[in-house]
Amino acid sequence: MIQLLPFTPEDFDQLINWISNEKELIIWSGNLFNYPLNHESLQWYISNTNDPVTSDAFVYKAIDGTTGKVVGHISLGSISRKNMSGRISRVLIGDQKSRGKGYCRQMVEAVSDLGFGVLQLHRISLGVYTANTAAISCYQKAGYSIEGVHRDVLWNDGEWLSIVEMGMLQQEWQVRKRMELSQQS
Repeated sequence: MIQLLPFTPEDFDQLINWISNEKELIIWSGNLFNYPLNHESLQWYISNTNDPVTSDAFVYKAIDGTTGKVVGHISLGSISRKNMSGRISRVLIGDQKSRGKGYCRQMVEAVSDLGFGVLQLHRISLGVYTANTAAISCYQKAGYSIEGVHRDVLWNDGEWLSIVEMGMLQQEWQVRKRMELSQQS
């Protein structure tokens, strides 16, 4: 089971080591950071985050609850308390050996529980590049629906990248939670 803990400066080096080239940085963060990733940009990234009352972003490391190993990174940002919405971004399973083990789905479900359950958001969205079929599958397994495609939004490494927009509403999350509970009993 995945546990989310706040991403802190002590975690910077691990994330920097996970992002070994510019293409990986673009896939992970879009245009948010310049390559190479560094401590200064990550300090800016986490400033004013993770306060349940005032923050508009929550940034986490994901820990395998069995081994205690940090396996990933995820954030829930663009929090609009007025519109009761947020956006999942910067989802990464860092170690290649940790991919394909269900961590992504668990991370997305855990951050969705925070957004819908704790923050009482009505809607959570996310965007994923169309070529990242593993991530699209992960998000669908976590309950997110494809809502559309933004075509040719980013020019990278000689090609245009398009983004699949996905989302979930609080009532859809509630149905999933009820189904989980009924399967456990």
